[in-house]
Amino acid sequence: MTAERPIALVTGVGRRIGIAAGIVDGLADDGWDIAFSYWDGYESRMPWGPDTASHDELASALRAAGARALAVPADFEQPDAPAALLRTVNDELGPVRALVLCHAESVDSGILDTTVESFDRHFAVNARANWLLIRAFAEQFAAGAAGAALGRIVALTSDHTAHNLPYGASKGALDRIVQASAVELAPLGITANLINPGPIDTGWMTPELAEALRAETALGRLGTPRDTADLVSFLLSPDGGWMTGQLLHSNGGFHLPV
Repeated sequence: MTAERPIALVTGVGRRIGIAAGIVDGLADDGWDIAFSYWDGYESRMPWGPDTASHDELASALRAAGARALAVPADFEQPDAPAALLRTVNDELGPVRALVLCHAESVDSGILDTTVESFDRHFAVNARANWLLIRAFAEQFAAGAAGAALGRIVALTSDHTAHNLPYGASKGALDRIVQASAVELAPLGITANLINPGPIDTGWMTPELAEALRAETALGRLGTPRDTADLVSFLLSPDGGWMTGQLLHSNGGFHLPV
């Protein structure tokens, strides 16, 4: 627990079983101090419901492992939430050196049954909030650091589109925002990449769906949060500093063309 540990901010750590929580665990093992955001209002609208105790439990586990940890609620439907989150983390822990964007609004609907309210909420959370988080993150860095790779941005994306219109469309917008960041923020020494983790079993799959997805995966199993966390760890490491502007599929060969 020293000031020398860099600080990573991971968004969307709503459940202990989720991908974001696996990423947090991996980064703490790598020597990062951790701030993470959550929003129980989203979890309460999902079939699994909120896991309110998990936030304090995860923060305590991180501290026990030697990391400083800060859990912050953040409602990304609100346009002032991203900048407020970065200010809170900066005041409590220090400047953020890695931004890992895992939060998402995700409610299935298609072309004919998506409501305007749902469409706007998806874009507010999955596109606008990520742009504002990236902007607030970049504002911490001074100009003239090109080539130094001082900061890291990693975002989780998806290629799901049909019957998931607002989610898929807003994730497409996220892809473009992050790829633009790789170019525009390079003079600040910031890299920016996307990870498409494919289907990860975090408790939302029926047994039948899990088996069908496993059968479509070349390596013969479903992904785990740790599979994604390992790639995030690489991208945030010194060895990952030459990677930027990439959309990486880390999915065990899911749905490869035959």
